[in-house]
Amino acid sequence: MTEFSGDEDMKLAPRTLAGLALLAGAAAALGQTKPVEVNGMPSVTISRKPTPDATKPEFTSVTLLPGRGLEVQQITAFFPGKGEVDVLASPSLEESAKMLNEQDTPNGDLGYRLGAAFLFPYPNRIRGELSADGKTLTTAWKGKNITLPANNIGKEATAERHAMHGLILKSKVEDLKVNKTAEGGSVTGVIHGGNFDGHWLSKTDLVIKITLTADGVDASIVAHNVGNESEPVAIAWHPYFNLPSGDRKQARLHVPGSAMAEVDNYDNVFPTGKIVPVAGTAYDFQAPDGKALGGQFLDDNFSHLENKGGVITVSITDPAAHYGVKIEGLSPNIKTIQVYAPPAKSFIAIEHQFNFADPFGKEWGNMDTEMVTLAPGKSTQWHVRLKVFVP
Repeated sequence: MTEFSGDEDMKLAPRTLAGLALLAGAAAALGQTKPVEVNGMPSVTISRKPTPDATKPEFTSVTLLPGRGLEVQQITAFFPGKGEVDVLASPSLEESAKMLNEQDTPNGDLGYRLGAAFLFPYPNRIRGELSADGKTLTTAWKGKNITLPANNIGKEATAERHAMHGLILKSKVEDLKVNKTAEGGSVTGVIHGGNFDGHWLSKTDLVIKITLTADGVDASIVAHNVGNESEPVAIAWHPYFNLPSGDRKQARLHVPGSAMAEVDNYDNVFPTGKIVPVAGTAYDFQAPDGKALGGQFLDDNFSHLENKGGVITVSITDPAAHYGVKIEGLSPNIKTIQVYAPPAKSFIAIEHQFNFADPFGKEWGNMDTEMVTLAPGKSTQWHVRLKVFVP
């Protein structure tokens, strides 16, 4: 495990919902429609107008769900000659709200099936000993037991129930601050997670910030251990990137990873503990212009990532739509990238994350699975930036 002594503690603002009240009051004063609510909190959109006579693509809006861990519901960008394009594959805001408010599981699992949900204190899958009722499982870290919701299972008869995608899928943010400017703005929220209802060690506060400018959308999370014992943590997100043409076969993917984790199958998607090279295989997406997806299924974890000047860049291009998006990992603790791309869908999920899947699993032996060990009073950060371009 990686030991981390981290950044200085960030002072957290007092807990308040004043930001939400101001938003609602301003909307009422202007005669605007009441914002769509998810999990009892209004959605928030920050936006900007494209530069007059713009000659290159620009981001124009970000819509967020404070009631769901500040999940990014949608991002839009303006492409000259084309107009606004949805950057994320996500239902409309109203459909997303109905899905999350009325159809979701107790754990909030539908949150990672649209837009871009944030994942903490673990992304991906964790295996363990299943409880008699099948609702939880128990694993161990440094001799300490961790009991998690067993919230996912594959479709085959041999599928094994497991934990997946963390403990903040239904968390409401507090201390919400919305800063709107002509050039975009930012939204910040805090999750006072505690020990996540007894499912995790120590206590954690998360500061989540999303910033919109013409040239980029930044998403960052700072995790603070505010408890009295060390804890393992990993941070990631689960964004579904839209392919505007709808022609998935010709879309191209560049992943700067020279190795990948072998899995048992594409139903469980559990790592075997073997890291294999991708060169010369169907999983080699290292070429600068990437490789066409064709009909290839992907649900794979890439590692041994090329880092150029502190940036790990994945790119998606949709030649038929004259569209491209770059996803830049800007934090040194980002060590793996999970790619999910089913052939029947016109999206690619690109998940910059700290760790390998099943990080506490015995299959890894003594290998460092890249969970960050966060000591009391210390912090760690995850930061990703999006850019759009014409290929």
